[in-house]
Amino acid sequence: MFVRAYLRASTDTQDATRAKEQLKEFAAANGQRIASWYIENESGSTLQRPELFRLLDDCEAGDILLIEQVDRLSRLNDADWKKLRAILDTKGVLVVALDLPTSHAAMQSSRNGDDFTGRMLAAINSMLMDMLAAVARKDYDDRRRRQAQGIKKGREAGAYAGRPVDEKLHKRIKECLAAGMSLRKTATTVGCALSTVQRVASKD
Repeated sequence: MFVRAYLRASTDTQDATRAKEQLKEFAAANGQRIASWYIENESGSTLQRPELFRLLDDCEAGDILLIEQVDRLSRLNDADWKKLRAILDTKGVLVVALDLPTSHAAMQSSRNGDDFTGRMLAAINSMLMDMLAAVARKDYDDRRRRQAQGIKKGREAGAYAGRPVDEKLHKRIKECLAAGMSLRKTATTVGCALSTVQRVASKD
């Protein structure tokens, strides 16, 4: 059994590694060590997440996919969530989320318990994960709707100017590029998506 941790943030300006120490401590408290980390800045509302699927490609049956919260794995619509669940089930990957206590038993290397108890826990965990994924999607839809309403009101009032540029981030990117770093190395150094570095580079 390998424990593989997945960390995700939605935008380039958010710190995807924020929960890294928390996941380390949780794994250690359960007598486990995290074998590998998969970190990306991508929306949880899409299946277009290279690091998540690299993790799944690396997994074998019985491996653990460790996340801070279920919404780090999914803010997907129902159809896409079912696709992801099917992949997890086919691969035999066990999801453990810090905000889903019923999933924590999977971190125990012995996984003691009779077959009936194990099946009951698995069924309860599956149901709760589906519920939390649905709640995460509703939260995503609600926030998008509120945002759209706010933008509409702002435009009507002539006040909306779009998302401000992160000048500090762009300055750090330009400094790294000027020092001769590659686009990918720059993205890793400043902690943002490669696409952000590419946009900044294209403007120079």
